[in-house]
Amino acid sequence: MPKTTLYNIQAEKVGEIELSDSLFGSEVNVAVMHAMVKNHLANCRQGTQSTKTRTEVRGGGRKPWRQKGTGRARQGSIRAPQWTGGGVALGPKPRSYRFDVNKKMRIVALKSALSAKVLSNDIIVLENFDIDTHKTKEIAKILSGFDVDNALIVTADKNENVIKGAKNIPYIKTTLASNINVYDILKHSKFIVTKDAVAEIEEVYA
Repeated sequence: MPKTTLYNIQAEKVGEIELSDSLFGSEVNVAVMHAMVKNHLANCRQGTQSTKTRTEVRGGGRKPWRQKGTGRARQGSIRAPQWTGGGVALGPKPRSYRFDVNKKMRIVALKSALSAKVLSNDIIVLENFDIDTHKTKEIAKILSGFDVDNALIVTADKNENVIKGAKNIPYIKTTLASNINVYDILKHSKFIVTKDAVAEIEEVYA
């Protein structure tokens, strides 16, 4: 069963915490994590891109010149794709990029992402994240104590002070234990999680 150091917000060691072997000590499956990242990015796409075909571009109802006898190539409309200002041939239209990944793959990918953080020693478990102010400099001070400038901060319950304080710090994101996903875990260099959040994650996914 993997163990890691337990810290307080002053970056002082206060003990050790045992992590679930099935969740934080499983084999890292890179292929499944890659599939989940692709799924997340695809589902984030709006798919609102749209081009006009020759039937949707205004004008072009009259034949520009007669069919024969001019010496020029025959043309039926000045809104055909080869004309400037004409419609687009086979251009993109609004569509959904969403695709599903089955539940087993989601669980394996999440376990792999969490295990990868433990293996690379990029997980920081805090005894708690109780602060009295929502000032950004307070969160920045805590992060500098751990020498962290890129991290995902995970708490068990909604903590307005942490959320507001971290909002203006680049490359720092906050989320709840119930909302973690593979993309956010892998995107950020460090995974900062409270002791209560670890317990909630293990209860749901282990």
